[in-house]
Amino acid sequence: MDDTPHTKQPGYAPERTFLDRALPSQTGTRPRRRFRRIAVLMALVGLGLGIGYWLRSHGAPSQGGEAAQSAAEPVGAATIGTGDIRIVVNALGTVTPLATVTVQTQISGRIMDVGFTEGQSVKKGDFLAQIDARPYELLKAQFEGQLAHDQGLLAQAEANLTRYQRLAEQNSIARQQYDDQTYLVQQYQGTVKLDQAQVDQQALNIAYCHIVSPITGYIGLRLVDPGNYVQTTNNTGIAVVTQLQPITVVFPIPEDNLPSIREEMRAGRTLEVLAYDRANVTKLATGKVTALDSQIDTSTGTVKLRAEFDNADEVLFPNQFVNARLLVRTLRDVVMVPIAAVQRIGPSTYVYLINSDNTVSIRPIKLGPADGEMIQAESGLAAGDRVVIDGADRLRDGARVTIPGGGGSAARKPGE
Repeated sequence: MDDTPHTKQPGYAPERTFLDRALPSQTGTRPRRRFRRIAVLMALVGLGLGIGYWLRSHGAPSQGGEAAQSAAEPVGAATIGTGDIRIVVNALGTVTPLATVTVQTQISGRIMDVGFTEGQSVKKGDFLAQIDARPYELLKAQFEGQLAHDQGLLAQAEANLTRYQRLAEQNSIARQQYDDQTYLVQQYQGTVKLDQAQVDQQALNIAYCHIVSPITGYIGLRLVDPGNYVQTTNNTGIAVVTQLQPITVVFPIPEDNLPSIREEMRAGRTLEVLAYDRANVTKLATGKVTALDSQIDTSTGTVKLRAEFDNADEVLFPNQFVNARLLVRTLRDVVMVPIAAVQRIGPSTYVYLINSDNTVSIRPIKLGPADGEMIQAESGLAAGDRVVIDGADRLRDGARVTIPGGGGSAARKPGE
């Protein structure tokens, strides 16, 4: 590099560098050379320090590096135990009453009185409404008179038949006369039966005028007011009575669960069903399966079950949506592992098993049914093993771990 100062020419203004601006204007060539040497020396020192740091970080492991590699990772742990696993099928069900009856009149007439309050509880046989029975009482009286008249004719014909029988035995009258009297008695007997049926029909109509509840339950809103003329052809009815105790829940289950359910039912075991609210948080009632539908719905691949509940507290209401939990069976004293400990790689499942020297090893396991936060370990684990349930994402096979608190929590039974 040429250090000769630039020759000043008219109109020429040399560009000042950073060093020119930093040093006083009277600084000469020699001080600038000294400054450059100092800068180069400082750069070399910095480069040497950087190379040394790199060698310490990426070179052969030193005592400090070995300590870093063997640093234990804090993890959460659980001790494997045994317990019961419940096989539960969850479904959305609808509360369905065993009986819902629309109270309709069986006789035409004007409603004279209503004997119920909307929404009240009624028992079978309680009075609900009264229809004007006077027209039917008059008809009954008319048919009773006709019955009495025909009974008199029958009595007279029977008396004559008795006399004709004695005369016919003595050959005092023609045989045809005796036979004619016999047939006449039979005709009067038929007439009397017809009259009696008409009397009974009017008595039944009078009974129909007094409408009572056909079942025990709750009656809904009144559909017809007093004073209206009702007929047997009316479709609306007078009111609707719904049975609430007991009550049922109808819910569909996947057809894949059908074989195990049918096996339990054929064995005579009672299948328990729990009904939860719409949020699936609060348990409403406990019941049992009473019926299985006769065919599978091909459009959904499900089959319907009916579960019956006592509903003593009337917490279940018709057409209410509930979450049904069907307990198919319970696996007793099986090895259980927390679901949080299970790791997955594709179709394979494994856990990090904590060894006696506080290192972990990968242990493949085979899983069974799950119940809440626990799942059955069909193979790969035994009671007393410890597994990692928290912090597994930071581990590898052979890593050293530490358990805060000195141990892990034991696996518990569902519900504990």
